[in-house]
Amino acid sequence: MSLLSVNNLSAGYGEVDVLHGVLLNIEEGELVSTIGPNGAGKSTLLRSISGVLTPEGGKLKLDETDITGFNPEDTIRMGMSYVPQDDNIFPSLTVRENLEMGAFTLEGDFEDRIDEICNIFPQLRERMGQKAGTMSGGQQQMVAVGRGLLIRPKLLLLDEPTAGLQPSLVNMMLNKVEEINERGVTVLLVAQTIDALRLANRGYLLSAGEMILSGETEELLETERVRDLYFGGQQGE
Repeated sequence: MSLLSVNNLSAGYGEVDVLHGVLLNIEEGELVSTIGPNGAGKSTLLRSISGVLTPEGGKLKLDETDITGFNPEDTIRMGMSYVPQDDNIFPSLTVRENLEMGAFTLEGDFEDRIDEICNIFPQLRERMGQKAGTMSGGQQQMVAVGRGLLIRPKLLLLDEPTAGLQPSLVNMMLNKVEEINERGVTVLLVAQTIDALRLANRGYLLSAGEMILSGETEELLETERVRDLYFGGQQGE
């Protein structure tokens, strides 16, 4: 069943056009990665889907409901959660207070939801009273993703969740994304790294605001465009 449908999406900022006729489809239960170089329009794609940015053209559907033009509160109530790359925590607030910021649409069972998040990110359990701004980059990213999970989303949008993390933490975070998907959450992950594509069921390659390739992960890894972009023309190990 198609959970998210993006049809002929165009978006930008003022007179600057960023996305041009983008097509994307995600089935329920999938983990889909959209990769591409810096400036390809990946963040703009997620902002448009989540309602942070109003599209200039095209149509967005979630669970067959037209959500084109919905604001972020609307998409959250529909079961979509968006974790941006930047400014995704409140540094002066504690971990618990950060998580509570994601609970404005909820009624009841807050503690159960906190427990679910801590089962995925055990380090947070003992740091509920710590100011988020004093934590490491990896721990802050756990807080951001955890807040996104608080609504028990049907669709989780992740913008570069490994950006800025030291190499030893990149695999940890990608493994957590995979675990979240295995727990039943459909995930759309955007990133620059090839590892994000390897993690996915299917993938898309976005370049200069256009979706130039799509397909099963193994198929994309064999394409000349992906090899040239990530391996310099040589197939990676």
